[in-house]
Amino acid sequence: MNIVKKIIGFVMDILETIVFIGSLFIVVYLFIMQPNQVKGASMEPTFDSGDYILTSKITYKFRTQKRGDVIVFKSPKNPDVEYIKRVIGLPGDKIKIQEGNLYINNALIQENYISAKTNLWEGGFIKEGEELVIPDKMLFVMGDNRPRSSDSREFGPIQEESIIGFVFYRYYPPNKTGWIKNPLGSLNLDLAK
Repeated sequence: MNIVKKIIGFVMDILETIVFIGSLFIVVYLFIMQPNQVKGASMEPTFDSGDYILTSKITYKFRTQKRGDVIVFKSPKNPDVEYIKRVIGLPGDKIKIQEGNLYINNALIQENYISAKTNLWEGGFIKEGEELVIPDKMLFVMGDNRPRSSDSREFGPIQEESIIGFVFYRYYPPNKTGWIKNPLGSLNLDLAK
């Protein structure tokens, strides 16, 4: 009888530990951060299809978005689909694409992280040489692989409320693990408005 009680006690301890760890995982996943897998070529060369990243769900509760942040958000066309893109324009920014170059608030932006010049599509949201002012509570986003990215050039600015989180770390593949750097974070374009 004594052995049965010890076994039952041991099993209950294991179950309590499993329930505690499971609860902790659920809280972290729902409210703090989640893993994501990059699917598609729209963020090459920064991210390849198959890369695994961590997305913070709380970063934007403590600070606003910055130009150059990489975010995961719900597709404006289908909220069941998640996109990964780079924040290019903030509310109030003036965006213009002319001859394959990006201008923010009348300043030409040097984008060393992209794979090709910024193209436009006939029938897209933004037109060659036309200035677009980003409305309040909206962001202009683009993929780093401009010829292969469905982004704000096609569907327009996205709602801030559609953001799932801020991409801050890549944990797979092992040879590319590390913190995600923001190549536009130090730009001060507010004076040019």
